[in-house]
Amino acid sequence: MITLHYFPSNASITPHILLEELGVPFKLELVDRASGAHKSPQYLALNPNGLIPVLIDGDLVLYETAAIALHLVDTHPTCGLAPPLGTAQRAHFYKWLMWMTNTLQAALIMYFYPERYVPDGDVAAADALRMLTQRKIGGYLRQLDDQFAAHGKPWLVGDAYSAADVYAFMLCRWTRGFSGDAAKPARDHAHVGPFLQRMLQRPAVQRVIATERLSPPLV
Repeated sequence: MITLHYFPSNASITPHILLEELGVPFKLELVDRASGAHKSPQYLALNPNGLIPVLIDGDLVLYETAAIALHLVDTHPTCGLAPPLGTAQRAHFYKWLMWMTNTLQAALIMYFYPERYVPDGDVAAADALRMLTQRKIGGYLRQLDDQFAAHGKPWLVGDAYSAADVYAFMLCRWTRGFSGDAAKPARDHAHVGPFLQRMLQRPAVQRVIATERLSPPLV
């Protein structure tokens, strides 16, 4: 049985939703960040970076959220959670997944943890970096909104729902606390906002919200 090491509302929400969408047997293993469990020797043996999630599938131990998402769609090819191999839609699926993990998610991590990127104790530098990063995220959210506006379809890569939509939902959720002029929350964008509501209507997403006991605002 697949085991997902998770923490509520963390990057593990993407594979958690995908597993619910697939309808395959799996179990959850809570990694309690509040008590530092993600830095324990036991967890570091699974992921030396001390980051969540980790997926265990038989003998396979896998970390990095995008890699886990690709593994799940590749091992369940009839699930319909990725466009057919060799198609232009599949190429765009890869593009958006890589853009989200390398560009938007990286910026969000810098926004939430600016102290990691400045000298120790330099609060002013951390605050300045957070503001600059939020502006950059604002541009990325507009790029995402433009994608939906350009094709006029319900999902990120077109008519078909895919793992890319789950990843986008996760990252857009992380902006729900944004305020001020630097960037508005994803939900306030003309095309991303309705997309997030479509995501919230999916039964798999609703089950994950209930299991992880996520509190409003959900997006």
